[in-house]
Amino acid sequence: MGFDRTERPIRFGTSGWRGVLADDFTFGRAHAVVLGAARWLRESAVSRPVFVAHDRRFLGERFARLAAAVLHAEGIRPILVRGAVATPVVSHGVVRTRAAGALIFTASHNPADYQGLKVLGAAGGSLMDGATRRIEELAAQALNEGRAANASLGPVKPWAGDLVESYLADLLQEIDRSALRRAGLAVVYDALHGTGAGVLDAALRRCGVGVLTLHGDPDPTFGGFAPDPAPERLRALARALRTRTGLRLGLATDGDADRLAVMDSAGGCLSETVTLALLLDHLARTGRARRGVALSVATGSLVERVASHHGLSVKRLPIGFKYLTEALLDGSADVAGEESGGFAWEPFARDKDGIFAGCLLAERIATMRRPLHVCVRELERQFGASECGRISVPATEAACQALASLTEAPPRRLGRAAVLGADTSCGLRIELADGFLMLRASGTEPVIRLYGEAPNARRLALRLAAGARLLAAR
Repeated sequence: MGFDRTERPIRFGTSGWRGVLADDFTFGRAHAVVLGAARWLRESAVSRPVFVAHDRRFLGERFARLAAAVLHAEGIRPILVRGAVATPVVSHGVVRTRAAGALIFTASHNPADYQGLKVLGAAGGSLMDGATRRIEELAAQALNEGRAANASLGPVKPWAGDLVESYLADLLQEIDRSALRRAGLAVVYDALHGTGAGVLDAALRRCGVGVLTLHGDPDPTFGGFAPDPAPERLRALARALRTRTGLRLGLATDGDADRLAVMDSAGGCLSETVTLALLLDHLARTGRARRGVALSVATGSLVERVASHHGLSVKRLPIGFKYLTEALLDGSADVAGEESGGFAWEPFARDKDGIFAGCLLAERIATMRRPLHVCVRELERQFGASECGRISVPATEAACQALASLTEAPPRRLGRAAVLGADTSCGLRIELADGFLMLRASGTEPVIRLYGEAPNARRLALRLAAGARLLAAR
C-alpha cells in the first residue's frame, strides 16, 4: 500500500486528526500518520504495548488492523481491541493496564462521512501539542518518502480480555448503587448509534435502574445525522421522556461516548455549564471533590460560583481537554469540565468520559430524589442563573479574515453593551458585565464556534447573533 501524495498537510486539532473519508482521510494518509506515531513512540523509548481501537464508523476495523500492522512492523507491540469500543473505555484500559497509549479511529461527533484518529498517551489523555507536532512532522516525512512500510499483521492478535467489563467493574465501584436501586429512577438514553450503547445503559441497569435505550444499534450513517448530542438531534429522546411518568432523566452521548448531553423530564436540554455545575456540586457535597476544578475558557461562570462555595480552586485553561488532563495529572484539580460536554473526575478518568458523567448525574438525582428541573432550580436559586450556549458558522475565507481582524482589534462595544476586556489567547473572548462572547475557529471541523453566557435565554440568543454579525460585517 503506497502513501497518498497530497499538498494538504496533516494537522492534529484539539482532539486528534480528522478528515472526510476518501478525501483528506485515506488509507495512505492514515498509514503515514500511524507511522509517524510509531516513530514518535520509538523516539520516546516506549517498551509497553499500545492499544489499537475503533468506533462504529465506516472502515474503522480496517483502519485499526492497518495501524496494528504498522506498529508491529516498527517494533511497537500493538493490542488490537476486539470490536467497536467507546473512547473512555480505551482510555481507562490504558491506565488500568499501564499501556504506553492508544490509537483510536474515531471522528467523535463529526458527520458520518468523517473518520479520525485520536492518539492517547500513557496517562490516558490526548497528547499535548509538542508530541502531536512531532507526529505531524514524522507523518509529513513518511508522505514525502512516497512508499509504504513493509507492514504485515504477523503475530498481532485481538485483545484476549474485555475492556468493557473491566471498565464497568471499576465504574460500579465509584457509584452509589444502593441509592440508585432505591430511587425508582427511570432513564431514557440516546446512544445516537455510537459506542456508548451497551456500556452506559448496562452500568445503570446493573444498579437496578430501568433504562430505555434509543438508537443503540450500530449504524455507520448514524441515522443520517451527525452523532452530536445537540438539542436538535435529540427530539426522539424528548418524546420518550414526555410519555413517561415518575422520576426520570434523559441522557445522550456522542459517537465515541466521551461527551454527555442531559435532558429533563419535559424534554428541555441542560446547558453544559449547568450540567458541570450539578456534577461538581454533587462531588463536593459527597466529599469526592477536594482539590479543585479545571475548566475550559469557554465554560460559563456558574461552575466557578459552585466551586467557590465549596472552597475549591478554579483553573481556566485553553479549549481542548488535553489541557484539563494536565491539571488533573499535576494535582491542581480533581474535576475537569469543558463547554462541549466533556467531564472527568480524576480518581476514575483523566480524559473526558460521558459514560461516567451520565452515571454520576443519575446518582445525584437518585440521592436527592427530586426531578432534574427541581435540582437545577435549587442550584440557580443558591448560585444565580447562567444561560450558556454556542452556535457555529461556516469557516469561509471572509469569516476567517473577519475573526483575525477582530482578534487583532477587538470591538469596544457589542450591541449596546460595553466590552470590559478581551482575551485573545484562545480565539477572542469578549468580557461583558453579565457574561461573555467567545469566537474561535474549530480544531475539528471547518466552522467558527461562537460561545456565550448571559443572564437569560433571550439575551444569550441576541449575544450569539451579534457575534455572527461581527463575522459577517467584516
